[in-house]
Amino acid sequence: MGPSSTRLGLATLDRLPRSVRRPAYDRSRVTPGMVHLGLGAFHRAHQAVVIDDCLAAGAASWGIVGASLRSPDTRDALAPQDHLYTVAVRAAEGTEHRVIGALLDSVVARENPAALVERMADPAIRIVSLTVTEKGYCHTPQTGDLDERHPDVVHDLNNFDAPRSAPGFIVAALARRRAMGALPFTVMCCDNLAANGHTVQRIVTQFAALRSRDLGKWIADNAAFPSTMVDRIVPETTDGDRDAVANALGSRDAWPVMTEPFTQWVVEDRFTAGRPDLAAAGVELVTDVKPFELMKLRLLNASHSALAYLGYLSGYETIADTMRDPHFARLAAQVMEDAAVTLTMPAGTDLAAYRASLLERFANPALHHRTWQIAMDGSQKLPQRLLGAMQDRLARGLPIATHALAVAGWMRYVSGLDEQGRAIDVRDPLAAEFAALAREAGPVAERLAPALLGVQTVFGPLGSEPRLREAVTTALACLYRDGARRAVETLVSA
Repeated sequence: MGPSSTRLGLATLDRLPRSVRRPAYDRSRVTPGMVHLGLGAFHRAHQAVVIDDCLAAGAASWGIVGASLRSPDTRDALAPQDHLYTVAVRAAEGTEHRVIGALLDSVVARENPAALVERMADPAIRIVSLTVTEKGYCHTPQTGDLDERHPDVVHDLNNFDAPRSAPGFIVAALARRRAMGALPFTVMCCDNLAANGHTVQRIVTQFAALRSRDLGKWIADNAAFPSTMVDRIVPETTDGDRDAVANALGSRDAWPVMTEPFTQWVVEDRFTAGRPDLAAAGVELVTDVKPFELMKLRLLNASHSALAYLGYLSGYETIADTMRDPHFARLAAQVMEDAAVTLTMPAGTDLAAYRASLLERFANPALHHRTWQIAMDGSQKLPQRLLGAMQDRLARGLPIATHALAVAGWMRYVSGLDEQGRAIDVRDPLAAEFAALAREAGPVAERLAPALLGVQTVFGPLGSEPRLREAVTTALACLYRDGARRAVETLVSA
């Protein structure tokens, strides 16, 4: 029987090759303690792996119920295989396979929103975690406040028990728990938002207060929103990846996840209703996550975005492809060098070693992380990844040419046409607005740069800062004149 004719599942676990690691616990004894909103590849390669380790250590009441807010694809792939799936850890020297059992069930929120609210309201659920991407919080990235005009927010305020948005589900479930006299669950954001716990607390309490001032106050006074920093590179899974995993397992896994050996999770130790022993599973529990969060946003995420926009424009499909160009490897290092001076880290933090490890991770030839994938949703990412460091460097009188070229790369990208005049599939909540501005300005840096810098929800007051406007306009003009690859070469050779 070939690998494509049997399906991964409880019935096939004992047939897997010895080299494949599998759940080291009796899964029938595991009960849910967490609901996770945003059941994507990142969660399954990161937090769910940690919880799998906790279950193996005996914490049987911390299984996960996953919720996809919109698409049924993940549920449809995993339900027929008992929600088991494979994590393939890829390094240059080979791939290790591990089957994860922490995910007990999955639901699609859009199909039955009331059922998800009820599940989250169950007192057995003590943590609700999220990876819904930056755009999933229905907020204004520049201010961190709830966007009250967001269509999902408007809908949820008028359909309190049938929400669409992550804040809507959290508030509806917390309201139910308050009415029951139950403790609120801990809300644990695992997305790349600045001060993510504080930001999500502000968004959720603002949303709740629009519904009821008392509810907003109860959530603010009683619920915990720990900040976190998560770090693991998780590319999209391809059909080729599925075939490779099937060959390794001797069974077909409809949706395995690919990742790298490195993984890190830093969590503010603040929980309302208990937590598993995360530290024993390798999580760093701290009193202040902010230094680690800024380190990751301004070193890893910022250089990733710079490589994504400028690498895509240069014709590179993956980050590893881009890093093979020595000028782009130097660009990534330079983004990190420029950002490092804006960081204040706890004693003992080795920033130089962290930066070196990032360059090595980006160059991992076994990891096919597409530049196009990282380029998505830039309007939601730029403030945290690039603009904060630019603001801090300007305040110190330092040049911002490197970051300005990354921002200019984003501008060239969201204009919708590449250097050969081909259409770019721009995925961004503000894609239509950017396209309209680009059409009006044309491919002229002196018109396009000010137009995009004027988008308040992305740039805020920083967009009118004369030194920033000059640096970005100059960089964009260089991209139009010389192309991305030559512009990068010129920058790093200066």
